[in-house]
Amino acid sequence: MNLSVKAARTITSVTLTDCKPTLEEFIAVAKFGAKLEFSDQMKETVQANRRLLDKFLEEGRIIYGVTTGFGENVRYTISPEDATTLQENIVRTHSVAVGEPLDRVQARAVMLMTILNAGKGHSGIRLSTLELVRQMLNKDLIPFAPGEGSVGYLGVEAHLVMAYIGEGKIFQDGRPVPALPVLEANGLKPLVLSYKEGLTMLNGTITVTALGLLALYESITAMQNMELAGAMCYEALRGTTKALDPRIHGAKRHEEQASSARNLSRMLAGSQIGAKYIDAKVQDAYVLRSMAHIHGAAKKLVKEACEVIVNEMHSISDNPEIFAEGEDDGAALMCGNFDGSFVGSHADMIAMACAIAGNLVERGTDRMVNRNLNDGLPAFLVSNPGLNSGFMIPQYTAAALVNEIKHLAIPVTIDSISTCANQEDPVSMAYYASKKAGTAVRKLQYVIAIEIYVALQAMEFLKPLEPSPAIAKVRDFLRETIPFVDNDRFLYPDMEYIFDRVQDCSLVDILEKELGELEF
Repeated sequence: MNLSVKAARTITSVTLTDCKPTLEEFIAVAKFGAKLEFSDQMKETVQANRRLLDKFLEEGRIIYGVTTGFGENVRYTISPEDATTLQENIVRTHSVAVGEPLDRVQARAVMLMTILNAGKGHSGIRLSTLELVRQMLNKDLIPFAPGEGSVGYLGVEAHLVMAYIGEGKIFQDGRPVPALPVLEANGLKPLVLSYKEGLTMLNGTITVTALGLLALYESITAMQNMELAGAMCYEALRGTTKALDPRIHGAKRHEEQASSARNLSRMLAGSQIGAKYIDAKVQDAYVLRSMAHIHGAAKKLVKEACEVIVNEMHSISDNPEIFAEGEDDGAALMCGNFDGSFVGSHADMIAMACAIAGNLVERGTDRMVNRNLNDGLPAFLVSNPGLNSGFMIPQYTAAALVNEIKHLAIPVTIDSISTCANQEDPVSMAYYASKKAGTAVRKLQYVIAIEIYVALQAMEFLKPLEPSPAIAKVRDFLRETIPFVDNDRFLYPDMEYIFDRVQDCSLVDILEKELGELEF
């Protein structure tokens, strides 16, 4: 499995045909602002499905959420005259999420998932409705949507739709303002909901999958940077690279472990430090000796999550769903495809991967700063300890973040609270699983950045011995901005700078220019 996180940053336009983009294309639109277009084939698919739904209504068929009420109100029949009111009502009454709003990238991801879910041609939604969302994406008109209080669907999504119909808010200059004037100023007419449309845009795994995809992408970048941080820690602690021997890792049937060992070996190849200390110890502590094993376990969880969450992106999670049968007939099937258990459980896995990785990374940081464990490096990696605290406290930060990650790794999807008068009895709770996975990944990226920072300082005390050419390239790049710490100074800006470089994968880019593409 080779996922190019770099590709997402270079894609400038994505054209949808079957509404099954790659992860990189999804991220390109949601995170990096690539323009979104609809192919003629997609347009015809959506329009044909709408015509079929029109036919069903003309025939008087009973269809959930179109000619009936919602949830436990399914027992009530809705007349055709009230079809539009029904859709408006569901949007207004379901706009009850609370708390901090989705950020720009999160909101864009949900907007895109709305299009992908409905654009596959089984929702009966009008093309003009999807066109409005597409144009808002391309103009970067971001609806205000509180981001707390969802069991997996409805509440958060409704706030976005409120903006589409001109009754909600849109961010302008960083603050939410009434949506209608903003839409009009951008040459857009507010959406007038037709039958089925409110339900479609509120229902399903739209937000669960959107946030899960964002967490997934960031977790891949974290895993790649984790291996770099590990290699730098290997150099700083003068680990014996005998532990990376391919015979060892071939003896276990875990390809991710073997690939991590190969990546570490490539990064450390040609190290003067490694050459001198290869036989200095019989074996290292687990933080080095078992590094590839732990890296591999974390990567395995992320890879499995990738398969499942991307599959969900390529799926249809609406209810009901419209299927053609023959040339001019079909069926509206009521179903449970809105359930988020697949995404939620694997978002939980991403958080678990972060906990596994974070625990290792922080232990490496502690060993480097701890004079009792770092094989002769100065206490807290500063020349004059006592007067100077050096890198004492960044380890505190890493420890605190890892503690938080471990709590975020407690699975959400093992619990359920019934809703809607017990009509919706087992509820996935997948929304929070996806949301907290993103939070866990961000904290892990900080923990990785701290290990890189500490290793950068530690390697200076090993001169004149040089690290590997690849690690030296990373070191030299960072040293252009971050000087050696002789005496105590304000460390926060340096930590944030490295965190940004972890997020944008520029350090990994430096490695891959030197070594070629690393394995994932």
